[in-house]
Amino acid sequence: QNQKTKEQIESLLQDGKHRELRERLCCRLSFGTAGLRSAMGAGFCYINDLTVIQSTQGIYKYLERNFSDFKQRGFVVGYDTRGQVTSNCSSKKLAKLTAAVLLAKDVLVYFFSTYVPTPFVPYAVQQLGAVAGGMITASHNRKEDNGYKVYWENGAQITSPHDKEIIKCIEECVEPWNGSWNENLVDTSPLRQDPLKKICDSYMEDLTKICYHRELNVQSSLKFVHTSFHGVGHDYVQMAFRAFGFQPPIPVPEQKDPDPDFSTVKCPNPEEGESVLELSLRLAEKEGAKVVVATDPDADRLAVAEQQENGCWKVFTGNELAALFGWWMFSCWKESYSQDADVSNVYMLATTVSSKILRAIALKEGFHFEETLPGFKWIGSRVKNLLDNGKEVLFAFEESIGFMCGTSVLDKDGVSAAVVIAEMATYLQGQGLTLAQKLIDIYEMYGYHISKTSYFLCYDPATIKRIFERLRNFEGPESYPKCCGAYSILHVRDITTGYDSSQLNHKSVLPVSKSSQMITFTFQNGCVATLRTSGTEPKIKYYAEMCALPGHSDRSVLEEELQKLIEALIENFLEPAKNGLTWRSA
Repeated sequence: QNQKTKEQIESLLQDGKHRELRERLCCRLSFGTAGLRSAMGAGFCYINDLTVIQSTQGIYKYLERNFSDFKQRGFVVGYDTRGQVTSNCSSKKLAKLTAAVLLAKDVLVYFFSTYVPTPFVPYAVQQLGAVAGGMITASHNRKEDNGYKVYWENGAQITSPHDKEIIKCIEECVEPWNGSWNENLVDTSPLRQDPLKKICDSYMEDLTKICYHRELNVQSSLKFVHTSFHGVGHDYVQMAFRAFGFQPPIPVPEQKDPDPDFSTVKCPNPEEGESVLELSLRLAEKEGAKVVVATDPDADRLAVAEQQENGCWKVFTGNELAALFGWWMFSCWKESYSQDADVSNVYMLATTVSSKILRAIALKEGFHFEETLPGFKWIGSRVKNLLDNGKEVLFAFEESIGFMCGTSVLDKDGVSAAVVIAEMATYLQGQGLTLAQKLIDIYEMYGYHISKTSYFLCYDPATIKRIFERLRNFEGPESYPKCCGAYSILHVRDITTGYDSSQLNHKSVLPVSKSSQMITFTFQNGCVATLRTSGTEPKIKYYAEMCALPGHSDRSVLEEELQKLIEALIENFLEPAKNGLTWRSA
């Protein structure tokens, strides 16, 4: 019933573009590390009115099977500000269709009356006792994309087996039901409730549980600049700063309002660093603000930059920010609890491709550190499990600037992370320190962890498969490489196949993930490097880290060694020239 997407298929048919028609119509969307995600447009593997209706019908069928009280407890629906004129597709419209499918089946739907940060949906699921929730967003992806994240009743993104079972249910009911196309149901149905005010108030109140120095914040002379990257973050970050007692941060005027074209940045991903933070850094210099916080378009991730004494800006990596957050959350916990608080009940988590700095802090301080597969869905589920068993979780992160401070939201949250960083910077200013200086202190105390993460673009799935299969059969069938250039390999772990040479039974402790490629190499010199495919974009990512023990730290030597190893890794294992891979900087 969408004329624009119908016309796209008709014109492909008219132009005889059969190969493209096959690509669009002969495969379906599947759940990756962040739910369903694809380009907006016509076709069963694209995000459009029909595929969102089909996905919601499958979700309805699965939830009805699993919860006898599904209709009474209800479903939460949120959305960001994405949109595409050429396919008459916007996040709000797709959210209305999601709600329509459920309302037509007499399900209570909590439909936000305006755009919200992604973390508001999992938060609302738990607060309202809903059975599940959906967020229409493609986070920081390019403007052409959109997506559909699904959260379970525990407030965490769905993992296996739910995702596989939902896909089966979707395939069982692809024909839209009566009422599924009726996007006006959200305006007329008595079963639709708007949770915006209740959730916003409650979220801001819960946020103060991780505010430890309100009196300093109120008096702070430190200025902050915030960019919301043309997305949803502006209003919510302003409110969060007020909740902590701060003056609100100075917004970047050109980027504070929603713009589905993301017209001032080449890509809406704050992780890309200084090149995409240009407007905020210039504004900060003009205003005399020393710290810039940037939330991505759906406000679930956070980038931070700080002006150094020489006037240059340092944009922190996700791993560096995690070192600061880990130190901060543990220090605040220690200060706010009595002497006899049980540190052995405390946990922090990270995904396996992220820095091991939390492990080093945990070893020295006596708390627990755990790793999960990449993707916050694994962290959320594990944190819920730990909380249900009486454990206390202070912090969790993934290196791609995703942070979870406290446990009000069981997903990454850029809004809370932004205000925690502001409080940390304010506290450190009182000690005569900057964030960058404190980071060095942390590395001096717990050991330097020097890491580098980047990626290559590859649009051909066959090439990606060939690269990884070559590594699995490097020196003959089923034999992994024993060295990479001059660097000897101690252990290999392959999450795709479940192999781990460091275990006695050669079986990986982390669960197998056959749907994506991921191999980790531990080198004789202490470096750990991982190659994996992205769950949301056409990328082969690499992650490498050198970990030194406290006191064994000549940073420049470590950096040089890491750089040489990465060059060997790229040349020997990825072979970009031979495989036609596009370098990130290009």
